[in-house]
Order: sequence, then C-alpha cells, then structure tokens
Amino acid sequence: MQLSRRKLAAVLASATTLRAQQPPRAPADADPELKIARDRLQANARALAAANIPVATEPAFQFKA
Repeated sequence: MQLSRRKLAAVLASATTLRAQQPPRAPADADPELKIARDRLQANARALAAANIPVATEPAFQFKA
C-alpha cells in the first residue's frame, strides 16, 4: 500500500484528533485511599474558604528590596 505524503499526513492527523477527543478512562476499581484523600482536600479547601483573614496579614505579591 503506497500513500502519498499528503494522504499519510491526513491519516495521522485524523488518528491524533480521534485519540485527543476520547476522555481518559478511570479504572473501574478506583483506589479508596484516593477518594478519601480527595474528600479530605475538599473539606480543607472549604474550611480555608470560610476563614476570614484581614488584608493587613496577607503578604504583598511583590517584595521590593
């Protein structure tokens, strides 16, 4: 089977596009420790978002010497 360079490029581009469109699959038996860690991270994020910190205590974004 002989392909021209243009046809070969079209075939490779279409294969790459099809692969990029498919979402990554999660394993059927996901690690329970991973779920626990994600839940803990989300709980910590909610707790930090609920805390009110005065602007005076936050550091500056640019430190000038």
